[in-house]
Amino acid sequence: MTFQADQHLLIIDDDERIRTLLKGFLQRHGFLVTAARDAAHARRLLDGLDFNLIVMDVMMPGEDGLSLTRDLRKSIATPILLLTARGDTRERIEGLEAGADDYLAKPFEPKELLLRINAILRRTPDLPESGPKYLSLGALRYDHDRGELWDGEASVRLTATEVQLMKIFSAHAGEVISRSALIEELGRDRSAHDEGGGDRAVDVQITRLRRKIERDPREPRYLQTVRGLGYMLSPD
Repeated sequence: MTFQADQHLLIIDDDERIRTLLKGFLQRHGFLVTAARDAAHARRLLDGLDFNLIVMDVMMPGEDGLSLTRDLRKSIATPILLLTARGDTRERIEGLEAGADDYLAKPFEPKELLLRINAILRRTPDLPESGPKYLSLGALRYDHDRGELWDGEASVRLTATEVQLMKIFSAHAGEVISRSALIEELGRDRSAHDEGGGDRAVDVQITRLRRKIERDPREPRYLQTVRGLGYMLSPD
């Protein structure tokens, strides 16, 4: 059974290779996936976005996965699947006692991870809406669910392409998105494409969006250029 892209997963692992592999594999199976490099990065993402499930490595520098799981359980009920290089019974019990929903020892087959994720999601009841979630961009806030940008009580008007860009960036906050990936995503939305979402216009669209979200568009704080790689939205 494969879930649709409205199922949003958060991957937390300090190993960039594993993050990349898991993200690509799960995206190919229909999930929307955001990745975090450590607990602090994950907390920033969780402050602004809702996730259907968290896949978290136990052994991480700084705050480890068990500690983060215990703390998250004080405020959210999002299912958590722990990954660890140690698969002994004692550590499994410790993970479950911390509040994890399942436990998978490394190394594992990606298909087994997929089956466990699907099993957790099948038995997880739909939770009532807890209210809108926002990304903070200085004085601005972006409502991820509604696709709206606000400056205090005033709505900031976004064009169709800017709406699409913000949806893409907010779903992958803190991650670099290549120019080619942006071109592909914008090309799937006819209204964005009609407004200039093609190959040569992406940089222009980024410049226009920066004028609306940056205090100084010439030195962007939030919508950053990562030289040679692409763009990244870095909220507060």
